[in-house]
Amino acid sequence: MSFNLDQFLPYRLSVAASQVSRRFAARYETEAGLTIPEWRVLAHLNKSGPVSVRDINARVNLDKSMVSRAAMRLEQAGYLRKSTHDTDLRLVVLELTENGRELMKRLGVIAEAFQEELLAELGGDAPILRRALEAMIRQTE
Repeated sequence: MSFNLDQFLPYRLSVAASQVSRRFAARYETEAGLTIPEWRVLAHLNKSGPVSVRDINARVNLDKSMVSRAAMRLEQAGYLRKSTHDTDLRLVVLELTENGRELMKRLGVIAEAFQEELLAELGGDAPILRRALEAMIRQTE
């Protein structure tokens, strides 16, 4: 039997994740002109509160340079502010501004609606997929 990429689970997961990510990205790009890295930084800050670029980098699966560029654009747009860490002056801390929190309220509604669409598309398979993804994520933590 020869190797079939189209049946290789890691490849299929990557393709599915990319497709879903692009579909959702089109929505927040239309609403706010954001890129995928900008969305991930905002979404993480919305949940975490003030954190360092290093912390965001570890959590959102983006290179540090991508997080830094996204943060710079978001700061210029008035959605976040940068400051130095209280105890480690080498670290840059990011936090949402009031404009950033307002944007995340709008985007949160869009994200919830998109998730509901995905769950409806999956139908009865949605709980199975959630459990499988949670098991896979636990294996890598």
